[in-house]
Amino acid sequence: MINTSSLQVSFHFADQQCTLAQRTVLKQFLASLFKKEKIPLESLTYIFCSDNYLLEINRQYLQHDYFTDIITFNMANKFQPVIGEIYISIDRVKDNARSFGVSFKQELHRVIFHGSLHLCGYKDKTKEQQTLMRAMEDKYLKWYFK
Repeated sequence: MINTSSLQVSFHFADQQCTLAQRTVLKQFLASLFKKEKIPLESLTYIFCSDNYLLEINRQYLQHDYFTDIITFNMANKFQPVIGEIYISIDRVKDNARSFGVSFKQELHRVIFHGSLHLCGYKDKTKEQQTLMRAMEDKYLKWYFK
């Protein structure tokens, strides 16, 4: 396992709570994801929130007026190690889990890994990018839950 003592990975709950089991293991796994992708990581902060909380961020920073499950920001300067802030709507994750017929736990971890993959350079605007992103999410889900 990767030593996370010099690496800052944290989880915060803005206006929503959810069960996030084995946080230390997940932090170590996220650090190993960046290492495997060969992307230097300085810090990674996940903020779990409601639809309304994330909608305000979407409006304020991205000028989008719709609900989303995740918004990812890299706060670092170009060519510097990643300083990531990832906002996740628990409401959207619950709805998506029902829609996709998967457990909340699986969908939550998919979204958690999705945000990290964005910070590693993966995109999801085109159909081809979406296919690759989904394959990478599946890869890390299988690796994490093995």
